[in-house]
Amino acid sequence: MRTVGRVLAVWVVASATLAVLAAVLPDFRLESPGGDSPTQIAVTAGLGAGAFGVLSALVWPLLVRALLLVPALVLGALVFFLNGSLLLVALSLTPHGRGEVTPATAVVIAAVMSAASSTTSTALAVRDDAAYGRRLARLAGRGRRHAGDPPLPTTPGTVFLQLDGVGHDVLRDALTSTPPAMPTVASWLGGTHRLAPWRTDWSSQTGASQLAILHGSNHDVPAFRWYEKETGQVMVCNRPSSAAELERRAVRRTGCGGLLADDGASRGNLFTGGAEQSALVMSVAAQRAKFTRSRSGYFAYFSDPANAVRTAWSFAAEVGREIGESTAARLRRDRPRIKRGGLYPLLRAFATVVERDVAVAAVIGDMLAGRTAVYADLVAYDEVAHHSGPRSRDARKVLARLDRSVRLIADSSRYAPRPYRIVLLSDHGQSAGETFEGAYGTGLRALVRTGCGLVDSAAAGGRRGARRGGGAEARTAARTALRRPERGRRAEEAECDGPPSEPVVLASGNLGLVAFPDIAGRATLEELERRCPDLLPTLTGHPGIGFVLVRSAARGPVVLGRDGSHELATGRVTGTDPLAPFGPGAAAAVLRADAFPHTADLMVNSACDQRKGTVHAFEEQAGSHGGLGGPQTHPFLLHPVELPLPAGPLVGAEALHHLFHDWLAAAPDAPGLPAQAAQAAPPARSPGTGGAPPVPAPVPGQAAACRPADPVGGRMIEANGGNG
Repeated sequence: MRTVGRVLAVWVVASATLAVLAAVLPDFRLESPGGDSPTQIAVTAGLGAGAFGVLSALVWPLLVRALLLVPALVLGALVFFLNGSLLLVALSLTPHGRGEVTPATAVVIAAVMSAASSTTSTALAVRDDAAYGRRLARLAGRGRRHAGDPPLPTTPGTVFLQLDGVGHDVLRDALTSTPPAMPTVASWLGGTHRLAPWRTDWSSQTGASQLAILHGSNHDVPAFRWYEKETGQVMVCNRPSSAAELERRAVRRTGCGGLLADDGASRGNLFTGGAEQSALVMSVAAQRAKFTRSRSGYFAYFSDPANAVRTAWSFAAEVGREIGESTAARLRRDRPRIKRGGLYPLLRAFATVVERDVAVAAVIGDMLAGRTAVYADLVAYDEVAHHSGPRSRDARKVLARLDRSVRLIADSSRYAPRPYRIVLLSDHGQSAGETFEGAYGTGLRALVRTGCGLVDSAAAGGRRGARRGGGAEARTAARTALRRPERGRRAEEAECDGPPSEPVVLASGNLGLVAFPDIAGRATLEELERRCPDLLPTLTGHPGIGFVLVRSAARGPVVLGRDGSHELATGRVTGTDPLAPFGPGAAAAVLRADAFPHTADLMVNSACDQRKGTVHAFEEQAGSHGGLGGPQTHPFLLHPVELPLPAGPLVGAEALHHLFHDWLAAAPDAPGLPAQAAQAAPPARSPGTGGAPPVPAPVPGQAAACRPADPVGGRMIEANGGNG
């Protein structure tokens, strides 16, 4: 029925095009010399368009076959004349000779009608994944094997799909609700796949998690953005220059290339993972090499006109969807209310449509090429949840569209030259809550300046502060795709352009960082008490602040709260433990971050409502992540049943790197395809029956997992470690 409807729609558009051209072109008419009614003209246009379409479908393939020996340049010119000839024949079939046109005009009309019909057909197929899958099958057919080609791999490849920002509980509810928001993934749960939670580090954000997953270490990544005193620069994880430096540091620390170094591909990520094939990757965005630059994925995707139309149509629909949803949220008086005007609808569409489509197409291409490991990041949910909330109806709709992308990738695996295992995971969750400024009427920067006795009109007016507008991550990705220069590479270009004696205040979700540029190294508790005696009481006494980490010259790292303190080196708690609301693993996570060379002088975590799981973002976000508190530290791992998990909880993103490396190093007998893809796969590659097979010995020659050179941050599994 869908195909019939598409044919009818194309016919209607072609008929309308023919009628419009008859009205505007002097040498073309669709009526008798005495004139006809509009109805009769419409009927004639319909008959002419229908005859032209039938003739094109029946005669055109025969003409092309007969003209195969004609030189390409000559054939290109003949196409227009042949199309015009078919239109002349079609118009001659209209009743009573109503269709009259000169041969030259017929050529123009045929070209316009062909373009209109092609555009309409492609636009209607935008959401037809079956049609898109058939097209991919044709592309796969072009790569048929030839004599002398190396043998096909017999071990399964692995595709890691990161659903950015989707928390464990959010995914579980999306899969178990009636009806499920993600029906494809729901059909895997309990059958071919198992769902498990894992816990992030204190810095619960993509930069820290993905660097550890792909390169084995996120040492010295205290937040999404932080100030480095020795260079005077602000490091931002999704900034190309910062991402490149972080990847370089991780490789130097671990001494290995990364998770994807062995025939892998990195798509839409912040880091390469050591993959030779990378597209839309921030850490290589500044490189100009033809096959490694970040924008190469866009060029490869949009070089196909059908892809361009498919994505452009979805892009326009997403812009309209965002305008409608933001308007509805204002009418409902939703809280927290985040600004969603200006360029944000375009930025959201870029993140949820363009980046998604390009990454999905790249993953499918990698599977058709038979690559061993592919890691891709789909950022759509994270972007929408930041502005609408992680449990909002807007975010739930995005999950449904992500499910379609997962299904498309799974279905496409049947055309791959090797079986594939599909692993879904997230890098962090998101915690809802009113923003810090929205709840208390002041921002973190203004609060810090108050504690330092630096209150002035600029601070009160919010001229510079930790508060950031929405769409920052999507904005950076869009600027990179457009090859625009970076912003704020140095601290004075960002939000820390005051005198050296004034504090630099930065925000990463509900985690705030305070640094004093004129104090060499890490400022101590005692030094800050002498310099700004009111600062720590101002911060710890605020109801929106959960705790503050500071280094004491006498007691080591100390966590200060409103009614107590926690000495991390000894575990001594005075009064009420400020880390208690954040779970049993909070102390270990904070202690680990305290050892980082670039941990800020003060690390400020917002308060958390234990019952609701809400926090207060220091940025303008309805859903946030980056610190401790609520679901943001509880992402998920959905893995094939034949890929085992270690005993005990998974704590820290580095644990996932070691786990994934073990999976890639093994050579299981079963390919671990999702049910529907496995059933459609060729019999020679269909999975076996029965339970999960044992994991065999690693493949000889497989690179070792990336492990830090020293034990700091190198934990794998801890019974009570990590962050809660």
